[in-house]
Amino acid sequence: MDTQRLILVLVFSFSLVMLWDAWQKQGQPKPVPAKEQAAQQTGGAPAPTTTLSSASSPAAVPTVAQDAAPAAAAVKATVKTDFFVAEIASIGGDLVGLELTRHKAPNDKTKNFVLLENNPKEHIYLAQTGLIGEGLPNHKTAFRLAPGTYELKPDSDTLELRLEAPEGNGVKAAKIYTFRRGSYLIDVGYEITNGRQAPLVAHAYYQLTRDGKIPEAGITTISTFTGPAVYTEEGKFQKVEFADIEKGKAKFVPKAKDGWIAMIQHYFVAGWIPQGKDEREFFARKVGDNLFSTGVILPIAAIAPGQSGRISVPLYAGPQEQSRLERVAPGFDLVVDYGWLTVIAAPIYWVLELIHRLVGNWGWAIILLTVLIKAVFFPLSAASYKSMAKMKVVTPKLMKIKEQFAGDRNRMNQEMMELYKREKINPLGGCLPILVQIPVFIALYWVLLGSVEMRHAPWLLWIQDLSAKDPFYVLPIIMGVTMLVQTKLNPTPPDPIQAKVMMAMPVVFTAMFLFFPSGLVLYWVVNNVLSIAQQWQITRMIEGGKRKAAN
Repeated sequence: MDTQRLILVLVFSFSLVMLWDAWQKQGQPKPVPAKEQAAQQTGGAPAPTTTLSSASSPAAVPTVAQDAAPAAAAVKATVKTDFFVAEIASIGGDLVGLELTRHKAPNDKTKNFVLLENNPKEHIYLAQTGLIGEGLPNHKTAFRLAPGTYELKPDSDTLELRLEAPEGNGVKAAKIYTFRRGSYLIDVGYEITNGRQAPLVAHAYYQLTRDGKIPEAGITTISTFTGPAVYTEEGKFQKVEFADIEKGKAKFVPKAKDGWIAMIQHYFVAGWIPQGKDEREFFARKVGDNLFSTGVILPIAAIAPGQSGRISVPLYAGPQEQSRLERVAPGFDLVVDYGWLTVIAAPIYWVLELIHRLVGNWGWAIILLTVLIKAVFFPLSAASYKSMAKMKVVTPKLMKIKEQFAGDRNRMNQEMMELYKREKINPLGGCLPILVQIPVFIALYWVLLGSVEMRHAPWLLWIQDLSAKDPFYVLPIIMGVTMLVQTKLNPTPPDPIQAKVMMAMPVVFTAMFLFFPSGLVLYWVVNNVLSIAQQWQITRMIEGGKRKAAN
């Protein structure tokens, strides 16, 4: 009995530690190969590759300590579509503001959610691009831009905004934004005309510059990953911590012929998605006080004298809706990161989304998913509860043995094992089924925590946001009561200290769950209610059988 209780407590504690660690760190980036790591420059920027010349290395991308400051005084234009309210500055043609019209601010649902912005006092998050080469514009260049508001017309599916750069050394360049109806993808490209006598060889860079502040200030109890991520077929999904960039220890695959680079935060992502198989170079570096840039450098096909060339890269800037992400690029759905249990969490989300399509409400979808998971694990749960019920029946005998052989621990253990054999009880029978289910429960936690679909999603009555805490703490209190009932149904541990620990668990968990997202608490409440019903029925059957046998 002591062994069973001890293992249960250890397993429960270990699962909580694992869950908390996953919330805090969300995985580590894979190490870069030694030969690539040695070639990296100071500040985490990769050295020039054999294909990309030194003139096109990250060091050639212009930067100053206040990298984002010049855009603040720029002439600006506003672009409105069905998904965006975008703000574009004449300096660099940077995308300096982006509101998502279909998602609301964390603490004010009357306002749009702001993903990109240029507010040095509050938050800096910009999408910047430029060309590398003599006389070519970069994100410091003053483009010609007519200020005003540009709106996507009802009878049009695209909106194009063109910015002209000053002519330099016989080269004309224009920066072109293309917005599309019903899409979070924005094409950002350049049109270059070579008026020189020699072919023009150039490169383009696309970067995201932001500070290291954690967004979604309203969710204070859960820490999720914020920072850059790189995906290539060679290195797969690699997250990069801001702290590693600052120390010059950022590790990721620096060059590839495929892949993308993004900035991730809770629920939302912005990422550059280069097309084709041209060799590209990824970089991440510190450019100011708590200010970081991460991006990709791409070659532009040589432009003959008198000819024009183009390059364009899509920018995805929006919510981490998995149905959209998986269509953007290979591996892009991995920005919704479930950690090392992705193999379990991904199917769980798929089932949850399928149920939501049928019922139309995420709260009811969580309840039905919990019932479904409980049904799948019914045989394991039944075995666990049967073992606990048997233990509860023989607990008086165990207590008598402990009292009788209190001075002889070896004899006490021997007598207890003999009792287990006579009663056909496995002292670990209630523990092992729980061990099997723990990964599924943790994976479900991550699904509910990381799914933007839960953000501002109502259930019923006072629960109007499944991603936020219960405003009246009703669900956490109900959860605490159900845990207390479960504790009473379980056999009382012979050890008084263990008994006190088990009785304190409902109070501890209630205090923790007061600030958890209500979607998580809803899952736990439903799971507890189903467990109580199953455990009560099994205990009643076994105790009734024992009484019949005794009579």
